[in-house]
Amino acid sequence: MELNNIKSVYFVGAGGIGMSALVRYFLAKGLPTGGYDRTPSPLTASLIKEGAQIHYEDNPDEIPMVFRDKNHTLIVYTPAIPENHRELTFFRETGFELQKRAQVLGTLTRSLKGLCVAGTHGKTTTSTMAAHLLHESHVDCNAFLGGISKNYGTNYLYAAKSPYVVIEADEFDRSFHWLRPYVSVITATDADHLDIYGTREAYLESFRKYSSLIRPDGALIIHTDLAMQPDLQPGVRKYTYSRDKGDFHAENVRIGNGKIVFDLVSPVENIKDINLGVPVSINIENGIAAMALAQLSGVTGEEIRRGMDSFQGVVRRFDFKIKTDKMVLLSDYAHHPMEIKNSILSLREVFKGRKLTAIFQPHLYTRTRDFYQDFARSLSLLDEVVLTDIYPAREQPINGVTSQLIYDRLRPEMEKHLIKKSEVTDFVKSHDFDVLIILGAGDLDDYVPELEKILKPRA
Repeated sequence: MELNNIKSVYFVGAGGIGMSALVRYFLAKGLPTGGYDRTPSPLTASLIKEGAQIHYEDNPDEIPMVFRDKNHTLIVYTPAIPENHRELTFFRETGFELQKRAQVLGTLTRSLKGLCVAGTHGKTTTSTMAAHLLHESHVDCNAFLGGISKNYGTNYLYAAKSPYVVIEADEFDRSFHWLRPYVSVITATDADHLDIYGTREAYLESFRKYSSLIRPDGALIIHTDLAMQPDLQPGVRKYTYSRDKGDFHAENVRIGNGKIVFDLVSPVENIKDINLGVPVSINIENGIAAMALAQLSGVTGEEIRRGMDSFQGVVRRFDFKIKTDKMVLLSDYAHHPMEIKNSILSLREVFKGRKLTAIFQPHLYTRTRDFYQDFARSLSLLDEVVLTDIYPAREQPINGVTSQLIYDRLRPEMEKHLIKKSEVTDFVKSHDFDVLIILGAGDLDDYVPELEKILKPRA
């Protein structure tokens, strides 16, 4: 089905962070748009306010009439939806066209110039930063983001006249193989999603396949330290980047007084005195990748300097709630051992000499099973760890796989606690903190507003 033949769009899993950006796209095009999600959330409430028809019961009878024309209704679903989902089964059995979210994004990369950000971690911050740089410049862009931009309060940006679309290229379920990038960043290839890929080698091969999909007139911007070797079509330009080496890198990094300032070295144009809007050291590399993407798309040095300074960050990515000399509270989505390590090292650099405590909710039984030793190593870089029960997301429990696996392998002499998620609020009430980070991709973040209320009087 061609996008211009579609008269209505129905989403199975409408409230997901990636899906909701597409809901907003079709609403902006003026098409009847709606769908199902499992539970109400602030995001689904926003979508309904914007005009989407959303319900929360998996029941084909609940599907409005406007979405029942199989010749002109596109059904978009996320791989996280179970195969036996009743509405999904109804659409399959009655001959509707079903597409994964990534297929729809792939179609957009065939009509627009896709600026895609792939990698085990750093995708959301880098793509949101790049979208902000382009949107604030004379170039502008459309954007489908994997997080809520704090600058715009949304995960979707629309620009009728810009040829560019910024997309977070998700490797889960090999979704990014549907894309045809014009320029792509690859930030990291630390093994993940082994429930899908099976082996590290298969995971790396998936990224190699993705790199072969970059258009011949395009470019790849790849981190200098990756294990994978890209497979590029003839004509694709290749650039490297990192904090301190590669075609794009930082020099003269200055960290202090809650600020990070550095100079960008670039084959396009060197830029002096870049002030990071979200001053954590991991954002030096994220920023370099985003600036490279922006420069290759025609954004000027002065526009980049202004854009980096005004970048406010992404909800749940180094999301500071309290930041005083007495106390810091922040939330971060890090849920892979390497992401957690990078988060902790970034905080150590900015908050030198202060006591770091994390409350961590492991995400997925399979990820905990595959990486519990790596989780323990990363978390042992903290001064204090509070572990809660595993967030299952789409999975059923696995016998013997609990947070205890991580707890037992933490540094013996460190302060550590194993509690239920329901005990988090009472734990925070009864303990003192210097720098407290809420870590993970599950629902522990729902507790953050209450924790902020508890801790603010102490700050």
